[in-house]
Amino acid sequence: MTSPTEVSRTEQRALAGLQASGIAFEVTRHGPVRSLAEAAAARGVDPARVLKTIVVRRGDDDFLFVLVPGDRQISWPRLRALLGVSRLSLPNKEVAREVTGYERGTITPFGSLRAWPVVADARVAGAGRVSIGAGGHGVAATVDGDELVRVLDAQVADVTDEASTS
Repeated sequence: MTSPTEVSRTEQRALAGLQASGIAFEVTRHGPVRSLAEAAAARGVDPARVLKTIVVRRGDDDFLFVLVPGDRQISWPRLRALLGVSRLSLPNKEVAREVTGYERGTITPFGSLRAWPVVADARVAGAGRVSIGAGGHGVAATVDGDELVRVLDAQVADVTDEASTS
């Protein structure tokens, strides 16, 4: 776990990235949550509009962000086909932190140490208000899904499946 000072620095970096992007956003700070439903309620959005930012590795020092609605999971075959690769992987938590500057559960493309490419699931565009992490545990930014896609220059594609319930 990071110290409060460190969390504050990462949150500040994310918020500075949001401000620099020019996107309109509203910050929500809430305590620990135990489920997607609790996170959605705390942020005032439907669970499908809570976006997970997943770091995916294409190769050595080659990563990207995938924006996944909270009620969905990455479809690895579709994502591989979209990117034209035969293999993708999820980096471990240490590598994810090293390449983004954020620990898992706080990752956002805004203020990341490197501006990795972004793939947004097709459900993000046209979704209206969505909530994305803002660099700290229990900190989120609510933004317009279309604007999010635009400011991140995200590639929009159907790259998710319904989340399994098991």
